[in-house]
Amino acid sequence: LDHVLLYGPPGLGKTTFAHVIANEMNVNIRVTAGPAIERPGDLAAILTNLRQEEVLFIDEVHRLGRAVEEILYPAMEDFCLDIVIGKGAGARSIRLKLPRFTIIGATTRLALLTAPLRTRFGAVHRLDFYSQQAMEAIVRRGSGLLKMPIDEEGVSEIGRRARGTPRVALRLLRRVRDYAQVRADGAISAQVAAAALSLLEIDSLGLDDIDRR
Repeated sequence: LDHVLLYGPPGLGKTTFAHVIANEMNVNIRVTAGPAIERPGDLAAILTNLRQEEVLFIDEVHRLGRAVEEILYPAMEDFCLDIVIGKGAGARSIRLKLPRFTIIGATTRLALLTAPLRTRFGAVHRLDFYSQQAMEAIVRRGSGLLKMPIDEEGVSEIGRRARGTPRVALRLLRRVRDYAQVRADGAISAQVAAAALSLLEIDSLGLDDIDRR
């Protein structure tokens, strides 16, 4: 599989998609983040420990430093790691072969990726906000996992205020569940959902107090 770059707003499931890809490939996935790879040696240690066909998922890939990126270029293109041994006139470079692997990068800020790094991803996909129908399916599934009774109007109410973002939908669902268990009969209806979200100062567009400032 070509190296894959997933980009789009936060909370849309980039990490989940990376795990789905690895699962469909029936391979292991290793997870890290751009800010965690501070030095070229950090990346070299990760790459040399990868096994054949494994997936390396790098979240916030736009936050990789330039020196780290330069180590990544030959690894992505040629599955090799160039290492300099020694210093000064006696320094020499050796090239280590790496097993074939797939990098999946995720970013919320595509424009911050350098062109050399971006062009090394063979597949670039944008994740967009979800439809109301998809949001309702996510709320419905989430309520099932929480074993929380909810009617279709309640599903619609939460889905409508989640701003097309699964992470937001599941967070709102958990808060509405808490409200339903404490102040209602334990089930979520449209009225219960609306009351709970109103208490959280989340309006009909899904905007909270901070968004409205």
